[in-house]
Amino acid sequence: MKRVTTLFLKIAVILIGIPVLALCIFLVPEIGNIAAKLFPDIAYMKYLVSTVFYASAIPFYFALYQAIKLLSYIDKNKAFSELSVKALKKIKYCAITISSLHVLVLPLFYLFAEKDDAPGVIFIGLVVPFASAVIAVFAAVLQRLLQEAINIKSENDLTV
Repeated sequence: MKRVTTLFLKIAVILIGIPVLALCIFLVPEIGNIAAKLFPDIAYMKYLVSTVFYASAIPFYFALYQAIKLLSYIDKNKAFSELSVKALKKIKYCAITISSLHVLVLPLFYLFAEKDDAPGVIFIGLVVPFASAVIAVFAAVLQRLLQEAINIKSENDLTV
């Protein structure tokens, strides 16, 4: 049963990565073109928007890879190991990186909202940094709990 669950989670992680890849291929260039059209006086706007979105995709896929590694540790009965703690730490740093990159782009969302007179665009721009921050906090809590469990386990192994 445990392997079926981790297999399901691995498939879910892969399925999470596919739409982001499609967004990077099809939507990011369009967003860059829209940004260039909205702000023709800022020559580098298209490249700035594209660079930030592509740069945030790199830690996203690295975090997905770490999640798959974490699930494989669970399959190998190494869930309570330093390897799992390191994977959670890397996931936390990836989420912080994604959140930071998108916070840096928030002024662009404000400019888009001013240009189109649509204040809801700012809230849309807050979704990714907020979700990434929640993931970072969750990974940090799991990392700390796992580290404490490993410490308790090693103390119990020493006393026996």
